[in-house]
Amino acid sequence: MLLRVITDLEPTHIAFCLDEKEPTFRKKEFVAYQAHRPKMDEGLESQIQKAKDVINAFGIPMYSKPGFEADDVIGTLVYQVTESKRKTPALQLSRSSTLIDEVIIVTGDRDILQLVNDKVKVYMPILGLSQGKLFGKNEVVEKMGVTPELIPDYKALVGDPSDNYKGVNGIGPKTAIKLINEFGEVTSIYKNLKKIPLQTREKLEKDKDSALISHKLATIVKDVSVKLDLDKAGKWDIDSQKVLDEFARLGFKTLAERVKKVGQQIDSEKQLNLL
Repeated sequence: MLLRVITDLEPTHIAFCLDEKEPTFRKKEFVAYQAHRPKMDEGLESQIQKAKDVINAFGIPMYSKPGFEADDVIGTLVYQVTESKRKTPALQLSRSSTLIDEVIIVTGDRDILQLVNDKVKVYMPILGLSQGKLFGKNEVVEKMGVTPELIPDYKALVGDPSDNYKGVNGIGPKTAIKLINEFGEVTSIYKNLKKIPLQTREKLEKDKDSALISHKLATIVKDVSVKLDLDKAGKWDIDSQKVLDEFARLGFKTLAERVKKVGQQIDSEKQLNLL
């Protein structure tokens, strides 16, 4: 998958984000959060360290933070590289961050679509990365019915069965989209209850607490205490001797040949760019 991302998207910088084992702040806020999700298969769990070893061999920096999901770490790094210089001087990155004119997040998690803006897109597998789709603002609206920044408000109303929070009982996607398009954020919807038909209003009033906690659970945090090392993120190497040694240790003969070819392709393209 990583090789596919590199050949298809041609990134200049790469960072890898992952979850930690510790319960997140969402679990502490709402005990039933993700309670229905099955435990990770032992066969998969044993592969995690091997995956980390391979990412390290590529020279790709990894970021995580106990108490937060990978989505929150992604949101924070994206904010730092696209917004923090303008809004929060204390979070300024190196001057080389001016090289970043577009961020593409690769994930299969729809929650991350809320981060899409003029500088940020999401590359999401449809049937594997070979049929991945790039989501900009228009594609998000087409898929979700609301603009990216209003996805937490949408989920505050309809809930999320995969994360096990209900939103507002009796309000489905069509009603949620209609309310958001008319009134905006969920807090604004509650300020305008008198303008909403009685049957829908009663549902909203009954499950107000659920709507507000659902909104908090759905909102990706952008101020996790991690800091992007942009220089390191730009120094990945797909076919270094360290990678080849790691692949030999793992018995990845076919992949070793593939990374050599990808590395040669990248080097050729760099030479053409220099010319």
